[in-house]
Amino acid sequence: MKNVLVAYWSSTGNTETMAREVAEGAKAAGAEVTLKPVADVTGEMVKTAAAVAFGCPAMGSEVLEESEVEPFIAGLSRKELEGKAVGLFGSYDWGDGQWMRDWVERMKGTGAKVEGEGVITQLVPDEEALKKCGELGKRLAG
Repeated sequence: MKNVLVAYWSSTGNTETMAREVAEGAKAAGAEVTLKPVADVTGEMVKTAAAVAFGCPAMGSEVLEESEVEPFIAGLSRKELEGKAVGLFGSYDWGDGQWMRDWVERMKGTGAKVEGEGVITQLVPDEEALKKCGELGKRLAG
């Protein structure tokens, strides 16, 4: 059974809702899933997972959350991510999703195999966004 780690940060609950849907999609595809806030995730957990989904909303001028997520992502080494299937997701309030495009490129730069272009939604995830999150989980579990 493939193990999938879903790590997220959420201030309003929108990205947490997306994280739960990614986890459910992976479980439905037969994966063993660990769902945790990024503050409770270690580099070793990332390294030992078969696939990882990271969730973070856009903050400030379309950047990752700066007190927990940014330091965590910056602290991950190439050896933890290279060749690993990685999915990205998050919500935003303003802008056009630049933070996600930047994050996708950043993860590709680590050698990670990024699934798609990230799942984003404006504010509260609607049915379509939740469906995409579930599909992301299934792809990561496959």
